[in-house]
Amino acid sequence: VEVLRSIPPVVESEVLLGQYGKSEDGTLPSYLDDDTVPKGSKTATFAAATFHINNPRWEGVPFVLKCGKALDQQKVEIRIQFKDMGNNLFQKEVAARNELVIRVQPEEAVYLKMTQKLPGLGMETVRSELDLSYASRFTNLSVPDAYENLILDAIMGEQSNFVRSDELDEAWRIFTPVLHKIDRGQVPVEVYPYGSRGPKQLAEFVAQFGFERGSQSYSWPETSQTAASAGASAAAAASDSKL
Repeated sequence: VEVLRSIPPVVESEVLLGQYGKSEDGTLPSYLDDDTVPKGSKTATFAAATFHINNPRWEGVPFVLKCGKALDQQKVEIRIQFKDMGNNLFQKEVAARNELVIRVQPEEAVYLKMTQKLPGLGMETVRSELDLSYASRFTNLSVPDAYENLILDAIMGEQSNFVRSDELDEAWRIFTPVLHKIDRGQVPVEVYPYGSRGPKQLAEFVAQFGFERGSQSYSWPETSQTAASAGASAAAAASDSKL
């Protein structure tokens, strides 16, 4: 609640709304194709909003919230992007920014994406990560769904994961002014293709707050647990042979 009280109301210039249309290949329907949706509806199915926390710890750090339907991925995560160094040895277009990612669901994980120099005499860089994926680290445990925890808390009378009334009041204070402007049609709603990342203005929207999408391609490594175990066993055997 103390943090929420340090956040001024969101303004319409820092909000981006979207509504999904047909997929680019035309096979998936648009929001307006639903028979229960009024023709010409301007209801948003995507929103990005930025807020600021005016306290000593978070002063000057923008927080961009994004959520939407019919996107390319279904996930919940917190992505913290670190700023560029002023005297970086590598060119900016080569060395992408480091990011700390907290994946809430699915496939819970915490990992640090970082740019590192390839070993050797050259100056080539590659994207790598420090990875704590729950599925591979805690193979003998079952991670309950978020709603499973909440239902159990409700049964047990545990209230720590539920919203307090004063917390709810502060949250409505932050968003109510811009919600009224959205209801009056003062915030435009852009159409985006079903299965995309969202409105095409999204990259420009996040860029104005200092967030950059890395120019270096990156794909999450698919590592077989069996192969990893076999590799570890081989390494142990080699170590024993040297002893």
